[in-house]
Amino acid sequence: MKKKIEISAVVPVDTRYEKSTSLAKDYLESLQKMDKSFELVFVLDSRHAELCDELTRMTKKHSQLKIIRLTRGFGEAAALTAGFEQTTGEIVLTLPAYYQIQAPEIHKLIDGLENSDVAIGARWPRASKSKFESFRRKIFHWMVGGVVGDTFKDLGCGARALRRTVVEEGPIYGDQHRYIPRLAIRRGVSICEVEVLQSEKDQYKGGYSPRVYVRYLLDLLTVFFLVRFTKKPLRFFGMIGTVTFAVGALFMAYVVFERLFFDVALADRPALLISSLLVVLGLQIFALGLLGELIIFTHAQEIKEYTIEEIIN
Repeated sequence: MKKKIEISAVVPVDTRYEKSTSLAKDYLESLQKMDKSFELVFVLDSRHAELCDELTRMTKKHSQLKIIRLTRGFGEAAALTAGFEQTTGEIVLTLPAYYQIQAPEIHKLIDGLENSDVAIGARWPRASKSKFESFRRKIFHWMVGGVVGDTFKDLGCGARALRRTVVEEGPIYGDQHRYIPRLAIRRGVSICEVEVLQSEKDQYKGGYSPRVYVRYLLDLLTVFFLVRFTKKPLRFFGMIGTVTFAVGALFMAYVVFERLFFDVALADRPALLISSLLVVLGLQIFALGLLGELIIFTHAQEIKEYTIEEIIN
């Protein structure tokens, strides 16, 4: 009888990764010390042919090591989703494809699940690569805290432990893997942050392009909507639409008042055009919220907002 797998460790390989197999060996060594059945799954694509060949050779000696090869690069979130779907462990680990934390620290994430459904790693003490990188990280966490109300110290850490029930709750896409903790909280699961030692090799100096920062910002806005307005879009769009309509209506009333009582001509007055545009725009935004409400109402039975922890008797 095949032994049931207790831990499934998924390593999504994207643009940044360790080109040798040393990281895989470190992960295997650390997982073997836990005395639990496990599988270590690397998810990669055709861009990583050399690494794939080396890992394939390793599978002959390590039966716990598995490889999922995608047809092309779909992003880290898609790689994680593929790994989640092809694994069976009751505990799911997500591990970075490069040196980010010290491999022996993995057990702390597993221990964190004793009283939580999700345990996320936070590199501490954190070594800053540069003043700009430290500033960028603080700004990013400040923005996340302001938008969705999180106080997590290290959302950039890819080391996390999740129970299988959490993984099966919903899909992730884009760059939303960075916001797994926030999406988990939205579903009502318990979460804890575990301090882990940063790897001495975690010294990425390549930087990120402006396009990457824009992508992160857009995904942050997406998470904001998912967290706050998934089932009540009219509250958001209705508020904006009402304010826009009210401002436009006031401007228009003022222009009409001047025309009726002070005989001010309406021709060639930009205020009339602007107020008309604001009124129309406000109505359209409000209508967008109503349309969202109709869509939500139609699919309300398919959307579950709660998570059952236990049913007694």
